[in-house]
Amino acid sequence: MQTDQPVPEPRPTLTDLLRVRFKGVVDPIGAFLNRLGIHPNTLTLFGLAGNLVGAFFLAQGNFLVGGLIILVMAPIDALDGTMARLRGEPSDFGAFVDSVIDRYSELLIFGGLLTHYISTSQDILTGLTFAAAAGSVLVSYTRARAEGLGFHAKIGILTRVERFVILVPSLVFGIPWLGIGIIAVFANITALQRILSVRKQARIRERK
Repeated sequence: MQTDQPVPEPRPTLTDLLRVRFKGVVDPIGAFLNRLGIHPNTLTLFGLAGNLVGAFFLAQGNFLVGGLIILVMAPIDALDGTMARLRGEPSDFGAFVDSVIDRYSELLIFGGLLTHYISTSQDILTGLTFAAAAGSVLVSYTRARAEGLGFHAKIGILTRVERFVILVPSLVFGIPWLGIGIIAVFANITALQRILSVRKQARIRERK
């Protein structure tokens, strides 16, 4: 007789592990920024503006400067949420806005790269950049849609932090094609992993 096997809870992502590992560093910085009177949303928008500047340099083909600016903006993703938590002000809307801004920031970066490759008629890299951007968006969308339906989808080999760790060094060292190519392949594989996971969960739910 067949029995329904529950789907195991997803393992912590690299993002989850880094938040725990660096909590002792991030919390004091967040507390200091709070004492300065900086609002978490202000920091979030500053990060978006910084990534826009980085994307501008990428569009000009200046991958080193663009990559360094994006690298400097990275800690803001952890600090704004930490500041809200330390203030006792974390909210569902704040988390929603933070996630949306993260998607905008990522798309700005890929948009800068896409602009550069289109303007220089590099068709293969244009296609790869589009595939990387599409895969990155789908990784986030599949999770959001799954959780909206009561499933979990925090799985996959290339979540946001992994994409950042791959892309930024490739920009700084002048080999953006390598980072873009890896993301184009594995971000879409990650989205597929999440689709298959939700399919499995849905079938288990339907049998109950």
